[in-house]
Amino acid sequence: MQRILSQRAYKEACAYIPGGVNSPVRALKSLGCTPFFVKNAKGAVLTDIDENRYIDYCMSWGVFILGHSRSNINQAVKKAISRGTSYGIPTLVESELAKIIIGAVPSIEKLRFVNSGTEAVMSAIRLARAFTDKNTIVKFDGCYHGHADHLLVSAGSGVTQLKQSSSTGVPSDFTRHTLSLPYNDLVTVEKVFREHGNDIAAVIIEPIAANMGVIPAEINFLKKLKELTNKYNALLIFDEVITGFRMGYGGAQHHYGINPDLTTLGKIIGGGFPVGAYGGSKRIMELIAPDGPVYQAGTLSGNPIAMTAGIHTLKTLQEPGTYEKLSALSNYFYENLNHEISNRGVQLKHSASMFTLFFGEHIIMNYEDVKKCDQKRFALFFKTMLNKEIYISPSQFEANFISLSHTRNELDYTIEAIKSALKKI
Repeated sequence: MQRILSQRAYKEACAYIPGGVNSPVRALKSLGCTPFFVKNAKGAVLTDIDENRYIDYCMSWGVFILGHSRSNINQAVKKAISRGTSYGIPTLVESELAKIIIGAVPSIEKLRFVNSGTEAVMSAIRLARAFTDKNTIVKFDGCYHGHADHLLVSAGSGVTQLKQSSSTGVPSDFTRHTLSLPYNDLVTVEKVFREHGNDIAAVIIEPIAANMGVIPAEINFLKKLKELTNKYNALLIFDEVITGFRMGYGGAQHHYGINPDLTTLGKIIGGGFPVGAYGGSKRIMELIAPDGPVYQAGTLSGNPIAMTAGIHTLKTLQEPGTYEKLSALSNYFYENLNHEISNRGVQLKHSASMFTLFFGEHIIMNYEDVKKCDQKRFALFFKTMLNKEIYISPSQFEANFISLSHTRNELDYTIEAIKSALKKI
């Protein structure tokens, strides 16, 4: 497979953009190859500028649950663009999307739109500190909540390729109020609350981790977090930027039956446009300016194009049988794939339509377990799959996604390709 034009494009991009990319993991540096440049996308297929076609399981990192270039979304967005793209003053579509989300997510009574998941988390933590009048934040190793300074502590995903677990340029004073603990480790969490509970403002967690690969939190672990935060007057924040509307219409919190105090959302709710949101009870959210003293603002927050795409995406997901179809596709893939990968030194972990192939046979419960996986073998696997015209998320520490646009033929082809690739590596 030739990628001559992509190689030229990458070389040129490196002259103008750090690393040639606008988000580090896209450079594929840890995998020993250079990125292909996309020309267009439709359904579950990407086409690069060399006219190579790839079945896509990254799906813009989980954004496109319906598939790329969905016609009803495109039509709605084109109409919205014809009316203008940003106004800096309220629009009806902001309230409409807010109403849909509030009707779907059990814990949210009010929410504020922002422009990214990072911004949503940053704002939610500021709000939690203001509400509790405390400073310490508890997070979990391998859970990535964006690149805000105070959260770059033992982060997963893209930053796991750095020599340090956080970033240079972050003063230690910015992270001294952040405690990062092992995921799914109940004993450590209880110990930390006994020692620091009166200083803890909030616990933030991906209820199903997706930035160290797909690792679901144990139900008892989440229940204990809820119990401890209630006991010590702290807030529980679910980062559902990835799991929101992916795990089902009410997100992971509906799936688990646990209501957090604050929720952050992104990706799916923008239908392919930059978006983020954070929300919770009226009592907490009414601290946000202009109602209260917690300041947060954004020129493009509630952008009418993103709101329009989000409305039509969520309305499509509301249609009867939508999640049942997605579940059937995903389960078909998992059942058949598990049969083919047994005894090959690799294991499949999945939740709903999210999955990761881990290159190791040991029990995987947290970030320390993930780091024991064979990343060199994963790199070989990634390159082999790419040459078989399949694009999986380019990191052992990431999730892959099945969309409603994936067909059984594409899933079957992928299973055979994985089987063949594992024999070669």
